[in-house]
Amino acid sequence: MLSNRIKFRHLHTFVEVARQKSVMKASQILHVSQPAVTKTMRELEEILGVPLLERDGRGIKITRFGDVFLRHAGTALTALRQGFDSVSQEVDGSGPPIRIGALPTVSTRIMPRAMSLFLTEKTGSRIKIVTGENSVLLEQLRVGDLDLVVGRLAAPEKMTGFFFEHLYSEKVLFLVRAGHPLAHENTPIFDHIAQFPVLMPTRKSIIRPFVDRLLIANGIGALPIQIETVSDAFGRAFVRESDAVWIISEGVAAADVAEGKLVPLDIDTDETKGPVGLTMRTDMVQSAALQILIQTIREAAEDI
Repeated sequence: MLSNRIKFRHLHTFVEVARQKSVMKASQILHVSQPAVTKTMRELEEILGVPLLERDGRGIKITRFGDVFLRHAGTALTALRQGFDSVSQEVDGSGPPIRIGALPTVSTRIMPRAMSLFLTEKTGSRIKIVTGENSVLLEQLRVGDLDLVVGRLAAPEKMTGFFFEHLYSEKVLFLVRAGHPLAHENTPIFDHIAQFPVLMPTRKSIIRPFVDRLLIANGIGALPIQIETVSDAFGRAFVRESDAVWIISEGVAAADVAEGKLVPLDIDTDETKGPVGLTMRTDMVQSAALQILIQTIREAAEDI
């Protein structure tokens, strides 16, 4: 039978190659040689009778057959991982581990409160919180490395196999230190913003298209002094000690603004407002502990 010919190493290798978009990177993570990865992929393609990978310039990309199989391969690996976890839980008496992907905007605004509420439930589950760009977190969610992603709603083409639960909406802010030249009343901000360093969301970040459209609509085609970053720690520190402008989701620096450490520039950014919530796989079987965590995240979001 077809299923009997497909082994764990086929699924594991394919998912890693799909995630890395590179045989070389996948081989490094899997701690095997590149020829071994290539051989395993060829075996899998031969078993399925369709190509899963194709050349894309100097790299590779997943074919439409590969996209279809990836969803099922990720589900299979997730089921196996849950099985391993269940055995471990029986041995040591712990609760099921929960892996959460959180964008910077919710890492500081929601997750601390949610974790405090969750810990009072004493589920015994180990929690892992990963922060990064939305595209990276969604890919990890797709292949089963994460159980949940908390952040902005992704573009429709990125939501295949996922469902989204809306919690609240937020916009992007242009933040500066108190006393910044652009913070003076009646200052024509877009006439002078190019004179200062500007911290921009990275090109793969979910808010970047909103920011680009806003800048273009206000006559800014390019910024001469631009730093791309998703690091809230760097952004916060750099803006406080310089004349830089930080373009970031309001949730990331909500506490800094409330404390008066950072000041929003007088710019209408309502058009950048977007939904923030929970993204999960449609085939996800939620453990009791994960259900409790989801509820604590909902409760934490109610305070916003």
